[in-house]
Amino acid sequence: MLPSFVLSLREGLEAALVIGLVLGALKRVEKNELRPVVWLGIGIAIFVSLALAVALNLVDIEFEGTREAVFEAVSMLFAAILLTWMIFWMSRQARTLRQEIEADVRKATLQPGRFALFFLAFFAVLREGVELALFLLAARLASNPVQTVTGSALGLGLATLLGIALFSATYRLNLRRFFQFTNVLLIVFAAGLVAHGVRELNGIGWVPALVNPIWDINFILSNQSPLGEFLGALVGYNGSPSLSEALAYGAYFICLAIVAVFGFRRPAPNKSHRV
Repeated sequence: MLPSFVLSLREGLEAALVIGLVLGALKRVEKNELRPVVWLGIGIAIFVSLALAVALNLVDIEFEGTREAVFEAVSMLFAAILLTWMIFWMSRQARTLRQEIEADVRKATLQPGRFALFFLAFFAVLREGVELALFLLAARLASNPVQTVTGSALGLGLATLLGIALFSATYRLNLRRFFQFTNVLLIVFAAGLVAHGVRELNGIGWVPALVNPIWDINFILSNQSPLGEFLGALVGYNGSPSLSEALAYGAYFICLAIVAVFGFRRPAPNKSHRV
């Protein structure tokens, strides 16, 4: 439940911040009469995101045997890559996000009609919704549907309350610390997804196990125990991993360190294509 809670809280708060910035920019350019257009774009984006989440889970139900294992492995590995990219993108672009959104809103309000502003709000929220749908699919594959839905509902609910409080000036949240803390949790969760994905590919023989298992500590902490299942969903714990699974887990952190060291040496671009 914790991974889906953190994922939903993080993505929900990001969406709330973007919505608040768009509405704030409208107020500064004295175009409050266009707010219904923004809310229409937001509403349709939420509907499309929910439809995608349902469709992804229905696709997984339709698969069996090898196809199911491949679908789950690809979903987990892709979610891990996307999750890692999202963390680094936010770290680089957060400082200029307000200016970029305000510039986009001003440009949209100067264009004839209201489609530009509608699509600005639609794609801003849809991006977060699509990301969350993919992340929650991976979280469900690593835990179970009840925990995923419960954690997601609690995370989105808290994100909504925090968003309202932040933009009504009734609550102050150190967003930098919040994102730093959730970054750590999400990076560990992404590493677990990588391990889960390799484990699925081990099971169908697409990735050799090399040595299976390299150790077995299930007699200390079983995979099927409540704590084992919780750690399995959160950090990819496996009491009897294969060598390739362990190597993939370690390789993820090594690649992450390399990107962190060399990726942040370059200055952030002046203009991002991400709203």
